[in-house]
Amino acid sequence: MASMARKLTITLDEAVYWGLHRRVGESRIGKFLESLARPLVVREDLGAAYQEMARDEERETEAGDWVESLVGDIVDEAR
Repeated sequence: MASMARKLTITLDEAVYWGLHRRVGESRIGKFLESLARPLVVREDLGAAYQEMARDEERETEAGDWVESLVGDIVDEAR
């Protein structure tokens, strides 16, 4: 199901607004605040997220290489 963007008007302390404006830029404030709030309020379907990650072959190759390098480190430490 595709999500729909909704407009929200919020009130912020002026110092907070200008801090956001300087830090992320006026046109990016909404996306920035959404990225902070999303993990706290949206329950993601982990199964679907893992399936999507598994389809990313480059990411999976990098993850496999990383795991293999850890095995080598463990063998070295055991000696």
